[in-house]
Amino acid sequence: MGEGTAGPGPRSLETRDQRTPGGPVWGGRRTEPRLTRSCRGAFRSPRPLPKSGQADGTSEESLHLDIQKLKEKRHMLDKETSQLVSEGYSVDELEDYITQLHEYNDIKDVGQMLMGKLAVIRGVTTKELYPEFGLDMND
Repeated sequence: MGEGTAGPGPRSLETRDQRTPGGPVWGGRRTEPRLTRSCRGAFRSPRPLPKSGQADGTSEESLHLDIQKLKEKRHMLDKETSQLVSEGYSVDELEDYITQLHEYNDIKDVGQMLMGKLAVIRGVTTKELYPEFGLDMND
């Protein structure tokens, strides 16, 4: 220790290169790259290896099954659309209705978020705020 100091100072920033051969050191720890035991082996990907003859691990069978399921779903949706059109709905009207529902849900989400923040500020539950704002629990 030097004159007038009460204890050891901060750890030295000198490197081991400056003191002894073996690589840089900071605070008594090596900073040179070394492999740990868990890193010494060959790289193993978390993804399973594809079976031989397959580029990405999917079989031709599973692709055909997926295509068949998508065709069935498309057929079902086409039937539903035809039924709605036969009941007097237009596709444009339905798309407009869906857009309005999305907008309503976005606005409702913002309202719920504000109610939650107000409940936290007041130290009450959101449920307790509903009557104050004339809301039903089903709203």
